[in-house]
Amino acid sequence: MTFEGWIIFAVFWVVFVATPGPNAVNCIQNGMTHGFRRSLWGVLGILTQATLFLLLSAAGVTALLSQAPEVFYWGKLLGAGFLVFLGVRGLLNAGKPVTPRHVSARSIYLRAFLIATINVKSIAGYFAAFSQFVQPDIPVWSQMWVIMPTALVITSLSYLGFTAVGAGLGRAAIGAILNVWVRRVMAVCFIVYGVLLGSSPVPVAKQ
Repeated sequence: MTFEGWIIFAVFWVVFVATPGPNAVNCIQNGMTHGFRRSLWGVLGILTQATLFLLLSAAGVTALLSQAPEVFYWGKLLGAGFLVFLGVRGLLNAGKPVTPRHVSARSIYLRAFLIATINVKSIAGYFAAFSQFVQPDIPVWSQMWVIMPTALVITSLSYLGFTAVGAGLGRAAIGAILNVWVRRVMAVCFIVYGVLLGSSPVPVAKQ
């Protein structure tokens, strides 16, 4: 990958991960609920998913998945249903007082990993990255030494930022009414993302 190609890839990845989506909403919610330090487990879950998808994309699995519309279709519906479920549950609980309760680091990690994995934006984005920026005349695994650190650093910075925003909202002395509305907005975002996921087309691989 040339230096110019790396710059273009880095800009693409910034836009890819910085555009608010289910991962960002989950990071903000985690920050509000659990605080910044404990919410780092959620960022770790996203980074685990990113590492896995980068490796699978390099191996060609993402392209194969985009050519299996039945598998993608049912996985997409399951993911959409999960996001809508999270949104509806969030709406029902938005008006209830927030009572401190212990949530294990494992639970925060697995929830973040699952939300990141079922996001159709991930499959489309990783496939786009590898179809547009990987040079076909150079072995893909030799290019991964540039692609993976770039993608993971940008991903870390983006979702650490979203988590910090949530933690800041959680520490702010906002009124109870505003707190309820913030939680409702987060819940509606999950529902909207679920609907968009369920209606999204299957990524098509180039022939």
